[in-house]
Amino acid sequence: MNQNGKIELDSPFGKKLGFTSDKFDGYLWRKGKDIYISFIVSLNENQGNLSKLFDRILELGYNIKVPTPLGKMRLILMKKGFRRNWEYDKRFGKVEVWELTKNECG
Repeated sequence: MNQNGKIELDSPFGKKLGFTSDKFDGYLWRKGKDIYISFIVSLNENQGNLSKLFDRILELGYNIKVPTPLGKMRLILMKKGFRRNWEYDKRFGKVEVWELTKNECG
């Protein structure tokens, strides 16, 4: 996939990432070398599917960004070493974004 935009469940690029409807609901977003975890729900929590998704995204050379994470997701990101930053969005203004780059992963 050479295009920016929404990554749908079970799409060819989604499947390449492991973003499939048997594991998740929602969507991802690609912007250059960044994959945004915009809105996803794990269908089977505590099975490692989110960790596998993160690992695959990094393995393919992309950075992971999570805008305004809440609750459990924020705790997961802190545990995994994501850094809190801010980005400007034309629509929403200043947005909190947590990120992990391919160069930062252990």
